[in-house]
Parts: sequence; C-alpha cells; structure tokens
Amino acid sequence: MNRVRKLLSSSSINTMLIFVVLVVVFYFFTPGRVFVNPRNLRAIGKFIPELGIVTLGIGVLMICGEFDLSIGSILPLCTYVFITMMQAKLNPFVALLAACAAGAALGLVNGLITVRGNIPSFITTLGTMMFWKGFLYVFTRMMPIDLRTFLPPGSFFEKVFLHEIGGSFPIQVVWFLAVAVLLGVLLHTHRFGNRVYATGGNRMAATAMGIDTGAVKIICFMIVGVLCAVSGVMETLRLESFYSTQGKGYELKAIAAAVVGGTFLSGGRGGIGGIFLGILVIEILEDGLIMMRVPVFGISAFIGMAVIVFVLLNSFIDRTRARRRSAGSNNGEG
Repeated sequence: MNRVRKLLSSSSINTMLIFVVLVVVFYFFTPGRVFVNPRNLRAIGKFIPELGIVTLGIGVLMICGEFDLSIGSILPLCTYVFITMMQAKLNPFVALLAACAAGAALGLVNGLITVRGNIPSFITTLGTMMFWKGFLYVFTRMMPIDLRTFLPPGSFFEKVFLHEIGGSFPIQVVWFLAVAVLLGVLLHTHRFGNRVYATGGNRMAATAMGIDTGAVKIICFMIVGVLCAVSGVMETLRLESFYSTQGKGYELKAIAAAVVGGTFLSGGRGGIGGIFLGILVIEILEDGLIMMRVPVFGISAFIGMAVIVFVLLNSFIDRTRARRRSAGSNNGEG
C-alpha cells in the first residue's frame, strides 16, 4: 500500500489533473484543432521519449538528493562515441553498448567527484557540463556527421528504436514506457529504491542504518549517464545525423519536469508516476503553445511560470496536510 501511495501521491494526482486540463484547453483553442491531428500526435510520440527517458533518470537522482546539470553535454558525448564506433564499422548494437558504457563512466565521474570530494552536485555537474561541452566542440569542430554513411535506412537496428507500430504508433513510446516501468519497479519495489529514498530524505540517518549512501548516489549518477546514451542514440536515428548541440537545454527541462511531477528539490520525495506525468505536462505545454503560435520566448515564460506554480501548489498542499495531521493528533490527545 505504501508503494502505491509513493507511485500515486497527491502531487501526482495534481499533475494528472493539470495534464487533462491542458489537453482539453489545447483541443479547443489550437487553430483548426491541429493539436489532436494524428500527424501532430505522432510527432509528440517521437519527441517526448527523447527528453522523457533522461528525465526519468534525473528524477531518481533528485529523489536521492542530487542534481545533474551535465546531461546536455553527456548526451551528445555518448552519441559521439556511438557515431565513432559506427565509423569504425562496428555492429550498431555494439556501438550502442559502447555509448552506454561511456555514459555510465561519465556518470561515475560525476558521482565520485560529488561523493568523494564532498562537493555539491550542482557545482560538480556545472563544471563537467562546461568541460565535456568544450571537449566535444574541439574534437567535432561542431560539424555534423551524417549517420546514413554508416547505417542504411530500414536496417534492423533502426526499426528497433525508430519505427511506427501499425504505421502510426511510434516505437519510441514503447521504450519510454519500458524505462519508466523498469525504474518504477526499481524505485518502488526493490530494496535499492528504499535506499534511494532514505539517502535523499536523511543521509545521516541512512548512514546510521548501514546504507552506503555514497554508493547509492554514484549508482544514480551512472543510471542518468546510461539513459543519456540511449536517448542520444534515439535522437541521432531520428535526425539521421549527429550534432554536437544535441540535448541542449535538456538539463533545465528535465529538472522542471521532475519538479512539476512532485519531486522535491531537497530529495526524499517523489515517484516515477509523478515524474512521468511531469514530462507529459512539460512537453504537451510546449507543443500546445507552438500550435497556438506563441513566440519561442513566450513558451519559455509559460514553462517557467508553470514550474513556479506547481512548486507553490505542492508546498501549499503539504503545509495544509501537515496542519490537518497536527490538528488531528492534538484532538486525539484531547
């Protein structure tokens, strides 16, 4: 029962209600109701998983009490490893494994610096973001690399990650759901998930319980790195090219989506269900505003306002619940 409550917290329910409201609003107010056009829905199904897969990992890391601002650099760097392996004429699945290994290694670096150096993850990942971005720009000279030189269209590898089931349902959505289920099981039913919540909620208490909080944090950083690799490869397949600017802005949108889904910045609170819904809200909000022909800067303003409103709403709900529990406890004593 406690696991269900974690998965469907009050914050998650609020996010779900906002999601439904957004869908209804955009359905009626986009010109020609283009928002529900099958072509637009397919496009949403292709775009959401690329940010969503990374955000699921970021959400788990935030529950653990840490941040990762370097995903905008880790993602293209892992993709560069993939494209380099393809240039060496390796099997694309082997190239994907190499990219995931690179992501895990980059996450390990972030985790070790944060934990062993006792440095706030905000500072650690801010520094690695800038370092890896500069490193990548130097090696690639910011020139795109055509994937079709190494991977012909219609290959089995491409169908696994870039395909429309039944001619209309993007397979990327299946991968997104699969990652969400996997992390949901890990976080809400496995012993490791309990350690994540304990580490993010009260690290000193978790250490006193015998939990290696440093190892838990490092593993969460590595999960983010691996998911960056998977997302980067999926994006490269869709674009049919590698760009050194892939994943730009993902770090802020991922944190925003996790916060909208009810994940606390202080750690120890949140759930995969809420994070999943937060991703949908951010992406649906962005797409709907584009369909309503809102200028780009206006879209950023709306998303920023939405994040603040959600934080205030969740904070208000928590304070109200705390007061009610306190009043109930006092009445019981009386």
